[in-house]
Amino acid sequence: MKFVKESRIAAPPETVFRFHESPKALEELIPPWENMRVVEKSGSLEVGSRVVLEGRVGPMRVRWVAVHTEYDPPRSFVDVQESGPFAEWTHRHSCLDDGDGGTLLRDEVEYRPPLGWLGRTFGGWFVRKKLDRMFEYRHDRTRELIETGEWQDPGPSPE
Repeated sequence: MKFVKESRIAAPPETVFRFHESPKALEELIPPWENMRVVEKSGSLEVGSRVVLEGRVGPMRVRWVAVHTEYDPPRSFVDVQESGPFAEWTHRHSCLDDGDGGTLLRDEVEYRPPLGWLGRTFGGWFVRKKLDRMFEYRHDRTRELIETGEWQDPGPSPE
């Protein structure tokens, strides 16, 4: 299954990408209604870095481990579920130049719900609804933090 969400952010791709690299970005992007928290992260989006989330989905405890498999600043990065609630999960984050000084923020998720055909048949609509709501929040929050200046871009890192 595939999910795609796109939004325009009034900032260049380099800024939007640096926001995603910032230390508290992931915590800022977890919707308040989701019972998830970051318990471990490598502090980078580079290939091989990991993020571990823990929380609850209904009555079930969930531990979600994602590993970054692609890193192409300031254009994109990819994380893949190593273990967690989905049968399969690959998430490509893209920061595309919109040609007008801004960024088209694009999230593409290839996923398979858990429980095989049962999960696809009876849980597919539920997962899709959760993804729609979660990514709407994430894009709105990214736009808000960047466009209002609440998140301060540190600029390019010195080489």
